[in-house]
Amino acid sequence: MRSVPLVAPKRLELIEAPLPDGPRSGELLVKMRAVGLCGSDLHWWAEGRIHAGQAKYPQVLGHEPVGEVVEVGTGVHGYKVGDRVSLEPSITCGHCEHCIAGRHNLCRTSKFMGGPEEQGCLRDYCVVPAHNADPIPDSLTWHQATLMEPVAVWVHTYELAPVRLGDTVAVMGTGSIGLLGIAMAKQAGAEMVLACDRVPHRLELARAMGADVALNLNDGDFRDAVMEKTHGRGVDIVFDAAGDPRTINLGIQCARDGGRFVLIGIPVPMQFDVDLHTAMSKELNIQVMKRSNHKGRAAGALLAGGRIPTSLITHVLPLSQAQHGFEMLHEYSDGVGKLIYDFTL
Repeated sequence: MRSVPLVAPKRLELIEAPLPDGPRSGELLVKMRAVGLCGSDLHWWAEGRIHAGQAKYPQVLGHEPVGEVVEVGTGVHGYKVGDRVSLEPSITCGHCEHCIAGRHNLCRTSKFMGGPEEQGCLRDYCVVPAHNADPIPDSLTWHQATLMEPVAVWVHTYELAPVRLGDTVAVMGTGSIGLLGIAMAKQAGAEMVLACDRVPHRLELARAMGADVALNLNDGDFRDAVMEKTHGRGVDIVFDAAGDPRTINLGIQCARDGGRFVLIGIPVPMQFDVDLHTAMSKELNIQVMKRSNHKGRAAGALLAGGRIPTSLITHVLPLSQAQHGFEMLHEYSDGVGKLIYDFTL
């Protein structure tokens, strides 16, 4: 089968690799149809790490996969050959204290597909536990279905830090996660969503996803815009989807007294200053997020209901152009929003 491992910093190679073993009992063999490119994939590609975790070359990336079941292991119920599935990338034990509590994303022995401990899905076939598969609603195309995993991140976010009817919301960073966050906030009943970024075409996408205000940080003071629109109060909740120390501290400044700040983006620096004095003076509720916590089915239902626009998908490339896709997203070139690899091209 084809596989595209990361073999060195910023270098992917298309190779022929052996088919995966299995499926064993309780597993599915899935033929990939499409895989979305995520910002966290770029961290592995560009920096060779996420948090303190170091890349281990060769490392196969890709954790927003959809595909077709081509073989079913013994003991599997509810799936058959030909079924269309989205895959939850976090393979968990199911019996630790966190899994039992329904917080699978905190499983102490989890293996995340696309990380150094488990191959990702930029390859033609993969074997996964059947409980890591979520049915794709009939109304979704393969391309649209790749959004199930990133939308699931927002479903989990709302478990811990929901937008309430009438809230004012700030979204820091309008990559694919930020863009989906704008749409989610509007669907939840946000009165106003203000977004910021430094890439002009991303701000156009933000407006298309429902942002009431989309400001280029190079052209104006976002805090001033927030205070003007909220009459000096600040927003009820800030979602930082950039992970940049500058946007983190700016977001803290934009939140109202007693408001909430939620960090979803992955910071590149291991250590940096956070304006905790301002956060304390406002008594902010600070929440950080990790992954999607097996919320693919709920995400699929949101997408199938037409409640989350899929217009953020701007580019579709064949697997043979994997390197080009990473370079494009890293450089913000050609108006790229969400980029998908289509395995049928």
